[in-house]
Amino acid sequence: MSSAPLASVPLDALVTHLDTLLATTSTPDYPPALNGLQVQCRRPITRVAAAVDASQRTIDAAIADGTTLLLVHHGLYWSGLQPLVGMHYARIRALLDADVALYSAHLPLDAHETFGNSRLLASKLDLTVTAGFAAYQQIHCGVQGTADLETSALAERVREWAIPWGHHTVVSTIPAGHRTRRWAICSGAGAQVSTLQEAYAAGIDTLIVGEGPHWSAVEAAERGLVIIYAGHYATETLGVRAVAAHLQERFGLPWTFIDAPTGL
Repeated sequence: MSSAPLASVPLDALVTHLDTLLATTSTPDYPPALNGLQVQCRRPITRVAAAVDASQRTIDAAIADGTTLLLVHHGLYWSGLQPLVGMHYARIRALLDADVALYSAHLPLDAHETFGNSRLLASKLDLTVTAGFAAYQQIHCGVQGTADLETSALAERVREWAIPWGHHTVVSTIPAGHRTRRWAICSGAGAQVSTLQEAYAAGIDTLIVGEGPHWSAVEAAERGLVIIYAGHYATETLGVRAVAAHLQERFGLPWTFIDAPTGL
């Protein structure tokens, strides 16, 4: 009995699907972040790898796995025009030599109502989303909702979730008896001036983020806000994995997740 043929999808068709699914071209992002196809390949897509970052480590692992498309949250282009030298050259040369395509989705993934990192983390933590959070232009990069549970118990829930992704959760000061009644999540670098101001204005008492500066914990304690720092890397593993799983369901493409934690 012959084995079933491998799924094969033309790159152009897959890119069109991803651009439409994630609203890649219409979703705003921090300039000059580049979303969408960053490196093309000459062959059809037969296998997908998902990773948080497009690094030499994840590119090499994707090539070794037989990947034809590497799907990432943090792509190669962030600083406008970049000469093809040094580390940048080495990464792109490896992709071209192996004929592997690279697709990146930053804020289009964060803001997505199905595949958004913060929305998926809320589901993992058994929290019900009622609205968006972390406004940026016309989108929301995070989510918020209501609850009634001990904040220390929620922090423990987050800690247990983050451990497999290589992060030791850090929590700002939790006042005695503090309960979480209004929470918000913003994955990645979520404890910024704008998100903290939004949290204070919305009456958020517990904010779950990936990471934040030292001053954020100091200020939060004085404003009655508890911040749970769950890891930039850990909180952004969710979206790319969900999209890769979708591609398998939609097109029959096998996929793998390349785990390359940064410790942050």
